[in-house]
Amino acid sequence: MLEQVPDALESSTPRLILVVDDEPRMIRFIRMNLELEGYQVVEARNGVQALEQLRQHVPDLIVMDVMMPELDGFETLRMVREISTVPVILLTVKADEEDKIRGLELGADDYVTKPFSPRELNSRVHAVLRRAEWPAPAPRTILQIDERLSVDFNRHQVLVNDERVDLRPTEYRLLNHLIQNAGWVVPHETLLAKVWGYEYRDETHYLRLYINYLRKKVEEDPAAPKYILTERGVGYRFLDFKGTGEEASAEVAEEA
Repeated sequence: MLEQVPDALESSTPRLILVVDDEPRMIRFIRMNLELEGYQVVEARNGVQALEQLRQHVPDLIVMDVMMPELDGFETLRMVREISTVPVILLTVKADEEDKIRGLELGADDYVTKPFSPRELNSRVHAVLRRAEWPAPAPRTILQIDERLSVDFNRHQVLVNDERVDLRPTEYRLLNHLIQNAGWVVPHETLLAKVWGYEYRDETHYLRLYINYLRKKVEEDPAAPKYILTERGVGYRFLDFKGTGEEASAEVAEEA
């Protein structure tokens, strides 16, 4: 049984990033660029060292190569997710969609395909760290969707039949944005920009995966969803529990 690792605490100190790669030149390249951006960096040369560094340092983010000998990035990620919810960016030399989906399904927050520029890496690091922060508490407490589903905004919790459902930060942000626009169709690109960041507006496979994750956690029958509805070719719409009976573009409703 692996020992649970606590989440990194917020503080005024620089964010700590664990870089995992079996190539010393790649580690030096990543470390130099991250330190230029003001981050602190610790290193690991393989998956076993990564798990040790995770327990010892409790980093704010892990940047990890997939193609490593013995314990590869996918297997290491699986073990990381047994003990921690720390955000993870995977580095891969493959542009294969299946590899990207596999990483996301195992719990990765993002991926970067080698070779990459310092600007691309820094942009992804910043975006993932930004998403990992909980949104500011809403002024209300518990919103009752129906007799089965409710959301506690102050505690960032979702309750199904009065039982807490564990959501990752990105899942909560996605659900929160859909609920805030209940009854309105939210386009794919709007959800991607609002939840992941503007630079992710074309990454539609992220959205499909996380919609599936949410449906499995909150829907009674994920194959016949009641709450999170698909508007084919356009976007998604949350159940109109407010009873407005309206459907419109979320571009109008975003600030409502």
